[in-house]
Amino acid sequence: MPEAPLRTRSVTDAPMLEATGVTHYFDVSKPWLQRVIAHQPRLSLRAVDDVSFAIPRGTTLSLVGESGCGKSTIARLAVGLYAPSTGEIRFEGQPLSSARAQPELRRRMNMIFQDPYASLNPRWRVRDIVAEPIRAFGIVRSGRQIADTVAALLIQVGLAASDGEKYPHEFSGGQRQRISIARALSSEPEFLVCDEPTSALDVSVQAQILNLMRDLQRRLGLTYLFISHNLAVVRHMSDRLGVMYLGHIVEIGPGESIFRTPRHPYTRLLLDAIPDLELIGRSRTPVGGEVPSPIAPPPGCPFHPRCPLANTRCRSEKPGHTRDGDVLVACHAVEEGRVSV
Repeated sequence: MPEAPLRTRSVTDAPMLEATGVTHYFDVSKPWLQRVIAHQPRLSLRAVDDVSFAIPRGTTLSLVGESGCGKSTIARLAVGLYAPSTGEIRFEGQPLSSARAQPELRRRMNMIFQDPYASLNPRWRVRDIVAEPIRAFGIVRSGRQIADTVAALLIQVGLAASDGEKYPHEFSGGQRQRISIARALSSEPEFLVCDEPTSALDVSVQAQILNLMRDLQRRLGLTYLFISHNLAVVRHMSDRLGVMYLGHIVEIGPGESIFRTPRHPYTRLLLDAIPDLELIGRSRTPVGGEVPSPIAPPPGCPFHPRCPLANTRCRSEKPGHTRDGDVLVACHAVEEGRVSV
């Protein structure tokens, strides 16, 4: 069975996807009549708050942070499933809002979802699941061509062509995620949003899927936005790393630079929580406290209620991004030199 044709793309500095000042709110108000009776105002959940980043072609930007920090909302914003409340997302210089009306641009981006058990239609055979984007975008027309393309995609992700006749329940979690990757690749995309694609898998299977994704990126020149809560996972995937907290990117820069010398106190606490057999017996400082509610975020720095370095300025003034070497960090302590890097 022939393999799907490979496309070689070079890594460039020009951003494929660029977000500028993006904010997204969810209306979580009670129904109108209940609010009138209780004299309550409308409530908005600030899931993403003034986020900016750029992803050059052929590279991977990873966003990490605790649950509820806005990572998955950004994933959906990046592929146009949500529209920004304010700010703008551009795909190769064009506003993403205009891409919705242009199937050719929409075809060039796709998404791999978190749960391989919930993201595949249990009533469809695998061949139909993988072929759906091919038919939707009219990439090939004849039934024979579609069947050959599906078979090649399944082989490309480490499955057999005959697996197309099976149903999702006949596969393990790791195999289902391979099917999801094959479906994502079937529209011949250049940009993939990976929303925690390994979090529902065993550790050994996670490594297999990550290795597959790195191999596909190298062979096809793909650009990734990789979402995860696990710093150990993204270390080997990322060209650049963004650390999110309560809807903000508090630190962003080259992945190895952040892992080697983390600046923001939150990044340091996250890295300190990664298990390391070489550091057994060393005292560690866990990330204490609870994430504040995004409905009523604290004034000043969003991390100050949990930060060991917080002072009066941190409690009242929201920090902007300060450049420290090749990293941007939003922290008054770094700006004032109260953190030794």
